[in-house]
Amino acid sequence: MLLDLMSLAWAALAGHRLRTALSVVGVAVGIAAVVALTALGEGARQYVIQEFTAIGSNLLSVLPGKTETTGAMPGMGGVPHDLTLQDLLALRRNIHAAQYIVPVSMGTETVSHGERRRQIAVIGSTTEFLQARELKMAQGQFLPASDVERGTPVVVLGHVTARELFPGQQPLGQVVRVGEWRMRVIGVLAEIGTQLGIKMDEVVIVPVGTGMKMFNRSSLFRILVKVRSPKDLDGTCAQVITILTERHDEEDVTCITQKAVISTFSSILQTLTLVLVAIGAISLTVAGIGVMNVMLVTVAERTEEIGLLRALGATRGNILGVFLVEALMLAGLGGMVGLLVGLGGVHLLTWWYPAVPAAAPAWAIGAALALALIVGGMFGVMPARRAAKLDPIMALQRR
Repeated sequence: MLLDLMSLAWAALAGHRLRTALSVVGVAVGIAAVVALTALGEGARQYVIQEFTAIGSNLLSVLPGKTETTGAMPGMGGVPHDLTLQDLLALRRNIHAAQYIVPVSMGTETVSHGERRRQIAVIGSTTEFLQARELKMAQGQFLPASDVERGTPVVVLGHVTARELFPGQQPLGQVVRVGEWRMRVIGVLAEIGTQLGIKMDEVVIVPVGTGMKMFNRSSLFRILVKVRSPKDLDGTCAQVITILTERHDEEDVTCITQKAVISTFSSILQTLTLVLVAIGAISLTVAGIGVMNVMLVTVAERTEEIGLLRALGATRGNILGVFLVEALMLAGLGGMVGLLVGLGGVHLLTWWYPAVPAAAPAWAIGAALALALIVGGMFGVMPARRAAKLDPIMALQRR
């Protein structure tokens, strides 16, 4: 029986190819939008997770300022107390679960060699920064171990920075200017790319004491703490806050774990993905209305056929089934075409921009096809019921 209904519905669709094609395209556009937007949202989520996990999951950041008291992002604007090198030393003395406790200062300065110069991010830190951020060296050595308060005139260049300042030359042992400071190049980082929004290939890294003197600052940008095990993250965070609260006489720092950041970003991007899917579903709903209009026109054009079928013994249920199957077939065809177009578009995007791991999850593919059939069924019911209610005698009399 079902095969007969499908055969009859297919014959009707094939008899009006242009109308069928336009309806299929309408549904396909909606499905392609749902699949592509879902893939983009999921790709963005995976990209953020990869960015944070690339520097390890055992890392937490200590920033000056408390979000609950300042009403702003931690580290932005005025804070009650600076995050100082003495705070760093206090944490190193008292936190035993930490593998590395690393200071970070930040600034922007002109870096030059001969006639070549550019504005570039300058990071001040210590020798442990290499392990804490899981960086690798291409040449030379990283910052030497020394007293954090003493600055030495040495610098480590990012991969791109070294190539631009010393094209075709060996940078090790050369002297560059960082602002007014003459500094000797002791190492070049391996190619890394972007970490947490910072282009690590385009930075210079100096000892933290040098960096703070260079920019005439007493406050650190942040302190990185890398613990030995993920299970120590929460306890270490609480210990950091306790130590610094005692030193500052108030709780004026924020401690953020990588796990918490990943969870927050993942939740935000999942919500964004659902919003994008909802936008795509709107176009699919419009396509469903188009299917309904096509089916209503079809019912009007096929009244004699409906009357003949009823005269030959077809029940109202049979007529309802014919037109409902026809609407489902339109939606199903549109869904398959849209799925192929959407997946093809996503594949093309990842080919152009391989850094974005866009991929439609399996649930989105299944949900898109199911949504197409649901929309086709919902908007096909009214035309199908109208066809089933036609009086056979009146239908045969229409010319």
